[in-house]
Amino acid sequence: MALEQAAKSLMLKEFVSAFFLSMRYFFAPKSTVNYPFEKGPVSPRFRGEHALRRYPNGEERCIACKLCEAICPAQAITIEAGPRGNDGTRRTTRYDIDMTKCIYCGYCQEACPVEAIVEGPNFEFAAETREELFYNKEKLLENGERWEQELARNIALDAPYR
Repeated sequence: MALEQAAKSLMLKEFVSAFFLSMRYFFAPKSTVNYPFEKGPVSPRFRGEHALRRYPNGEERCIACKLCEAICPAQAITIEAGPRGNDGTRRTTRYDIDMTKCIYCGYCQEACPVEAIVEGPNFEFAAETREELFYNKEKLLENGERWEQELARNIALDAPYR
């Protein structure tokens, strides 16, 4: 009889401690985020949607050196070059990225001597068709204009580690 009473007492203690533990977590602040309306922090080194940047005067940064095309392990980048003007420099006439091939390795960004091609902070770029994931020069420049302030901030924050 005493053994039975001790077992019931132990079970009651375990139940009460488990109940209070569950109530503590029930009333604690939630650790999840309400995703479409709230977004978690993104690292300055995050590699998302690609963008082509411009200089502050509006001139395109890309000098058509084709290093990004050469280093891309997935062969997702295609560049065609042409003369920029009378000074003999080159510019890109075609800059295409096939995002269905891209593996987001960041080699293109590391290889670029003028920080023209970057992988930005945007991770929400879903598409309904494959054709929407073939980025041309205009789309990449548009991304650069949209994200320029955040791109510049992320590059400055990451600079001490490069």
